[in-house]
Amino acid sequence: MHIVTTHKGADFDALASIVAANLLYPGIVTVLPGSLNPNVRAFLSLHKDLFGFCKSEDIDPDMVDKLTVVDIDRWDRLDGLDRLKQNRHLEISLFDHHGNQGDINASWRCQEEMGANITLMIRYLKEQEIPITPVQASLFLAGLYEDTGNLTFLSTRAEDAHAAAYLLENGADLHIIGAFLSPTYGRKQKDVLFRMLRNAPRTVVDGYAVSIKRLRISGYVGNLAVVVQMYRQIMNVDAAFGVFELNSNRCLVIGRSVTDGIDVGAIMQHMGGGGHSGAGSAMLKSANPIAAEAWIRVLIGESHQTSVKIKDLMSFPVWTLTPEITMNQAGTRLREKGYKGAPVLENEKLAGILSRRDFAKIRKKNHLLSPVRAFMSKKIVTIHPAESPGHAAHLMIKHDIGRLPVVDKGKIVGIFSRSDAVADFYGLCLPGDNLATGCKQNKFSFDT
Repeated sequence: MHIVTTHKGADFDALASIVAANLLYPGIVTVLPGSLNPNVRAFLSLHKDLFGFCKSEDIDPDMVDKLTVVDIDRWDRLDGLDRLKQNRHLEISLFDHHGNQGDINASWRCQEEMGANITLMIRYLKEQEIPITPVQASLFLAGLYEDTGNLTFLSTRAEDAHAAAYLLENGADLHIIGAFLSPTYGRKQKDVLFRMLRNAPRTVVDGYAVSIKRLRISGYVGNLAVVVQMYRQIMNVDAAFGVFELNSNRCLVIGRSVTDGIDVGAIMQHMGGGGHSGAGSAMLKSANPIAAEAWIRVLIGESHQTSVKIKDLMSFPVWTLTPEITMNQAGTRLREKGYKGAPVLENEKLAGILSRRDFAKIRKKNHLLSPVRAFMSKKIVTIHPAESPGHAAHLMIKHDIGRLPVVDKGKIVGIFSRSDAVADFYGLCLPGDNLATGCKQNKFSFDT
C-alpha cells in the first residue's frame, strides 16, 4: 500500500499538496491528519465528496510499503503514523519546501526553500503534463496564496509566481479562494487581541522592533495566528510573538515577522514546531510561559549570530576521568578541581559522563569502591564544533542537561555549557575569559 500524508494542523498548502500527490501517484491512499486549520475544515465540509480521505487509525501499518510525506520532514508532526518509522523496508518519498532537513530518512526527496510546498508539486505536474481541474487549481492556488501571503512574504520565490499564473490559466477561481482564505475573526479573536494590546511590551533587538506577549487562554479560540498578525501590524513591530498558555499545561507559540533579520520559521523549529521566515508556530507541552518567552528571546539573539559556532565559545582543554578509578577517587579529584562532574574517556574516546546526579545513586558505603564505569551515565548527548549556540540551547532544554561535550571525528575537543550559552546570547563576560582572544579556557563546570 502506498499512502500520502502531511503534518498535524494541516493548512491549505498541506491539503493542496496531498491532493497533488494523488495526481502524481495514481492509486495512492490519502491519510488526512485529525487536526485541520478552521478554514481548511470549512473548505472540506463543502468539497469532501470530491476527495477520498481516510484517517491514520484506518491504516494497517503492516500493509504500508510506500510512504509519501508532503510539507513536513519530521516524524513527530505526523498524525499517528510515526509508528511506520520502525519499518526498515519502507520506501519514503518527500516533498518539503522548508529546506531544513528533519529526521525522515527519505529514499527520494524534493526539498528546497520555496514560498509554498504546492509550488514544488506543480513543478512535477507540469513536467509530466498531468491535467488539473478548475477545482484542483483553485485549491492549489489557495495553498500557494496562504503560504506566500498572496505572493508578498519574504519566502516567496519567482517559481511561486509562475505557479500561480499556471493555476490561473487552468481555471483557478479567485472568488472561491477569497471566500475560504478570509480568516474567521469574531468576538473571541477580538477579545484576545484587546487583551494582548493591554500593556503590550515592545523592545529593540539589534535594531529590530520586537514584541512578545504572554496570555492565558480559557476555552477554545481558533485562528490565533490571525490575531498575532493583527497584533504585529497594530504594534508596528518587525516581529511579534504570542505565547498563549492553554488548558492542560500547554503553550502555543505563534510568531510573525516582516524582516529577514528574524527568521520565525527557524525559531519555531528550535522549539519543536515549524514555519517559514515570516510565520511559524510551535506547541510546547508542560511548558512555563515565562520560560517560553525567555527561550524566544534567546533564539532571536541567535538569529543575529549565525556566524558564531560552538568552537568559538567552547571551553578547552577538557579535564577528564577514566572508567577504572573508583567513585571515591573520582569524588576526591572532582572536589580538588572544584568541578561537579566530568567526561569519562576510554582509549581517548568518550565513554560516559559522571555528574553529581550519578553520585546520588550511591546507597551503600562500599559502592564508593566501585569503578566509575558502574555509575557513569552512558547516554551521552554531544554536539559538533561547527553547530550553532542556538542548537546547543535546544539540546540542553530538550534533555535537561547543563553542558554538552563537543566531539569532532570521535574525539572530545571541548565543553559547551549552559553558562557559555547565556554568556553568548546576552553578551556577558564570564570570569576566566581570555579577553584578548575571546576564548573561554579552563572554565569547565558541571553545574546542572
